Amino acid sequence: MTVDVLNESGVDVDVAALTSLCRFVMRRMRLHPQTEMTLRLVDTETIATLNEQWMGKQGPTDVLSFPMDELTPGDDDRDTDAGYLGDIALCPQVAEQQAPAAGHERDDEMALLTVHGILHLLGYDHAEPEEHAEMFGIQGRLLLEWADPALREQ
Repeated sequence: MTVDVLNESGVDVDVAALTSLCRFVMRRMRLHPQTEMTLRLVDTETIATLNEQWMGKQGPTDVLSFPMDELTPGDDDRDTDAGYLGDIALCPQVAEQQAPAAGHERDDEMALLTVHGILHLLGYDHAEPEEHAEMFGIQGRLLLEWADPALREQ
């Protein structure tokens, strides 16, 4: 799995940890080993521009996902195709602002947003209550597994 993490945010971020997290989620979602993606860390001005351009919304947001090859998670019944999963734009400054309300540190918020972004790349959404329950259930499970060093290596 190829993961490019580009830090254009001007904020000191553990790029290696975010790269590992992306690969972990991709493995857990049973994507093809040759799947690729990019996580781009951007400043508030850039995320606000992207938010307006692609979502039609004013101001900065925390994370935006741009799926490419419409890849979906693998399962026991079928293998997944290799391809380009997509791009995620994540703003560490917004994550820093949101973290206290969620009761954790910026890096934990960035991990949550990274997982959230990857799930969006895989076609998950949270507009409807059933979708919300499914997506946030998977997101919570992945974050718990990531937090457990014994499960990280599986």
